[in-house]
Amino acid sequence: MPTTARKQRANGVASRLKIVEAALEIASERGYDGTSISAVSERSGLPASSIYWHFANKDELIAAVIEHSFERWLSLLPIPSDDTELDPGADPDAAFTASMRRAGGAIADAPDFLRLGLMLALERRPEEPAARTRFLEIRRRTRDDLEAYHRRIFDGLSDRELRTLGRMAMAAADGLFIASEIDDEEVDLEEALELTGVALAAVAAHLRRRA
Repeated sequence: MPTTARKQRANGVASRLKIVEAALEIASERGYDGTSISAVSERSGLPASSIYWHFANKDELIAAVIEHSFERWLSLLPIPSDDTELDPGADPDAAFTASMRRAGGAIADAPDFLRLGLMLALERRPEEPAARTRFLEIRRRTRDDLEAYHRRIFDGLSDRELRTLGRMAMAAADGLFIASEIDDEEVDLEEALELTGVALAAVAAHLRRRA
């Protein structure tokens, strides 16, 4: 690729990232409705024409914001894949509570994905924004990954029980995050989710005994 073409491509990638990060800041402050192309243009320092070159409309831009903020969150909380080797000598309950604590730290360090996504998820519009659809798709994918991880560390649970455990873990994260937003510094997300992990490990043990 010629040098000029490479430079133009690099500039395009940098501009797109600048637009997405500006939109993320505004959407986190004002929500979906409070975000506008003109506000993003002012915050990013780029003309509206540049924004429309990358994104067809605001909805497509916010969908990209959801994806971008999720990737940042995920980089702080890598969920082990099916081919990741787990320590055979590790205590599964301890591994689970440690993963819940990491989840709390990731949410505290990169809250925008969850803040904006939950606002969109709770809205019921006649015409559903693409950004809301993207958030729910990412959420389902994350839930599936969690269930696969739980299957590896909690023996003897049925698919239904694993789904229940995954939903409880995500619901706890949602609720504690909302509490932290309301109570500000009163909620330590790392500690709170670690304690939630202890409780959910007990739930897993109860489900195994019941079976």
